[in-house]
Amino acid sequence: MGLLLASDHISGDNGYYLPTQVKGDLFGLVGATFYGLSNVFEEWFASKRPMYEVLGMLGLFGIIINGITAAIFDRSSFDHATWDGQVGGYVVGYTLALTIFYTLAPIILRMASAAFFDISLLTRNFWGVIIDIRVFGYTIYYLYPIAFVTIVIGLIVYFLAGSMLGDSKKPWLGKIQERVVAGLGTAKLKAIKEARREGLVGDGEV
Repeated sequence: MGLLLASDHISGDNGYYLPTQVKGDLFGLVGATFYGLSNVFEEWFASKRPMYEVLGMLGLFGIIINGITAAIFDRSSFDHATWDGQVGGYVVGYTLALTIFYTLAPIILRMASAAFFDISLLTRNFWGVIIDIRVFGYTIYYLYPIAFVTIVIGLIVYFLAGSMLGDSKKPWLGKIQERVVAGLGTAKLKAIKEARREGLVGDGEV
């Protein structure tokens, strides 16, 4: 992230003066920090409660919080927006993309961890840059590919620290994961399946 911010500052791509640019970067870092914290809490909830409950509460409170925020800060934008079939298609596509993303997110958080999830999300900037290069003829500063390689190396190091599912055993769930829900992507469900294969428990036992 530091390399990306430095690239924007050196190349001046955002077109802003330094005081505003620094303020924007700081707000970006604060926002990323709070997003990381929300993923940590989501990992905690997803490991202890059924996934439908986590997603349901996330959607419910997301509607309330975002609705209030939009009503306060974006009222004029809604009044002057152009509403037609093309815009509606974009909204539907964006909603479907977020639905798929947040449906899969709890599974990743169960199988790995919030740390792995957050590091992986750092690569999403580069897919947008690739589209900008191909579609809009955007040029990038040399620090961008260096940052991308650094992030990928970070993911590899994370993998080498254990295995892909190494963090599926959560320390707050007890030694034998007795406080976890036996859901998709959890260590408990994996252990139950292994015990059934070895004939240690029956199909109706947990």
